[in-house]
Amino acid sequence: MIKIFKTFGGYIEIPKVEKGCWINVTQPTKEEIQRISEEFNITADTVLDILDVDERPRVEFDDTSNNSVPFHTVPLGIYMSDDFTLTLCLQDNEILPIEQVSPFREQLHQIPDVINFILRLFVRNGNTFLRYLKEINQQTSVIEKDLEESIKNSELNKLLKMEKCLVYFITSIKANEIVLAKLHHSKKIVGEINEDMFEDAKIENKQALEMAQIYSDILSGMMDAFASIISNNLNIVMKQLTLISILLMIPTLIASIFGMNVPNFIEDSHWAMPSIIIVSLFISVIGVFLFRKRRWF
Repeated sequence: MIKIFKTFGGYIEIPKVEKGCWINVTQPTKEEIQRISEEFNITADTVLDILDVDERPRVEFDDTSNNSVPFHTVPLGIYMSDDFTLTLCLQDNEILPIEQVSPFREQLHQIPDVINFILRLFVRNGNTFLRYLKEINQQTSVIEKDLEESIKNSELNKLLKMEKCLVYFITSIKANEIVLAKLHHSKKIVGEINEDMFEDAKIENKQALEMAQIYSDILSGMMDAFASIISNNLNIVMKQLTLISILLMIPTLIASIFGMNVPNFIEDSHWAMPSIIIVSLFISVIGVFLFRKRRWF
């Protein structure tokens, strides 16, 4: 989908390209990719690079005129020229959603230049990472409670997916940090407003990176610990089943002995059957008492 806006605020949509406009492209079709290549003089290979989910973030200046995981990252490309600015993404995203693309929470704000627009996207990107990192932490706490009594691998697999999300986050945030540094070194950032915006973007990005690394370290240690807990829970269950088997074996052994087709001195007694049952239960109760005394139950 291609949408053209008069300014970077994203609230005045226009039918065709004009000087200083912003073009936002999301989930482009083959026809739209061909239009981008022909109308805006951007090579198809460059467009396809941005649409590659494994493409690393970078910044380039032209002198001529991410499954089953709950969260993932995708590249967002920004092309600048003297006449227009074009943003391109493989799919709809929360940084520039196609239906409400303003970089502000509220509409009707003017953005002075394209550099300020890019820096605002970095700030919004950092805030988005922080929000989802908190959500990952909350989901991890819920999984942690389930794991305390679990002997299955399903909860451990959920933790593995969360750890994979954090790997995606850390990789993307580190790459964004490099892009910010290159953008700053390029001397394109001029003016006090843009310098302040750059510092805000840098702080948000750094905070998101530190939080993601902390959560990743905690999650790695938690997975190792809970793998041992699952193994220990399984050992406890096996021990209890073994003790129950021992207790059931006592009356079985006694019944087998007195059930043999040989003289046992009580085969003619009317009290033989009740006596054997009572003795079996008595010995079993003694076994339960001994096991509980040793705290095996």
